[in-house]
Amino acid sequence: MNEVFARGPSLIVRLAMVLVFSIGAMLIDTKVENFSTARTYLNSMVSPLQYIANLPGAMLSYSAERFSSRQQLLEDNTKLTNQVTLMSEQLQRFRILEQENKNLRKLMDAPVRDSMHKMITELMAVDTNPYSHQIVINKGALDGVFLNQSVLDDSGIVGQISEVGTTNSRVLLISDVTHAIPIRIERNNVRFIAVGDGSLNSMQLQHVPHSADIEEGDVLVSSGLGDVFPEGYPVATITSITRNEGRPFAEVIATPLAKLDRIKYLLLLWPKETAPAGAIAPGNELTDLLEGKMPVDTPEDPQ
Repeated sequence: MNEVFARGPSLIVRLAMVLVFSIGAMLIDTKVENFSTARTYLNSMVSPLQYIANLPGAMLSYSAERFSSRQQLLEDNTKLTNQVTLMSEQLQRFRILEQENKNLRKLMDAPVRDSMHKMITELMAVDTNPYSHQIVINKGALDGVFLNQSVLDDSGIVGQISEVGTTNSRVLLISDVTHAIPIRIERNNVRFIAVGDGSLNSMQLQHVPHSADIEEGDVLVSSGLGDVFPEGYPVATITSITRNEGRPFAEVIATPLAKLDRIKYLLLLWPKETAPAGAIAPGNELTDLLEGKMPVDTPEDPQ
């Protein structure tokens, strides 16, 4: 029976032929100087096969690198997003603290007389009774606060201490209907009594004669009478004068200079003789600020 496919040399014969051919090629390469040109051509012919053989590995490496780069980008994006969120929150706090520090600087420039010691206090609560204008501050008897003590902001008189606790106190605002303060016109020293009318933006002057030398825009300052408020502190500005001859007195409305509707930081005043140890002496504001005795807020780093 004839075989359809003729069998070639055996595997051993083939291996021997390959070995002989390889040894011959190495001998020719080392002995023949011009064979380097032929070797270059042979390498060029084999190069496409090398690229093809290396293609699957290159594609796997490229895919892995692309996947790794995308994963890294996602992680970096998440990290940066978190950082932006933290920085935005910190920026908001910085803006608030910046404004508060500006308010503190203005407060230290308030028109305090040279003989008065002072201490910064902060608002704790506002009385919810609509018929009473009172607030609570975070200084009390332990800090040397006393009854009827004067309270100011950076623009003028705010009120007086009406109740003293151990660590906090209650302040009666000058706009309260039960509050009255002796004042004088800065321009001509004419004296009156200013009373609260239940509005944070207005006060009334009592018993003003029609002939009184008073004008809109006049600045009212404390007269020092009554031994409650020191003399010469700004209180209000005249905004309206109504002279009705049918009434015994003119109707005079004044606007408080203190920002009663946006109180944050306040000043407590002491005479030199009764000032507590924690009060700031006149002219020592900068020194006390540098020594950390004044409450200047600083933001904490976000965790």
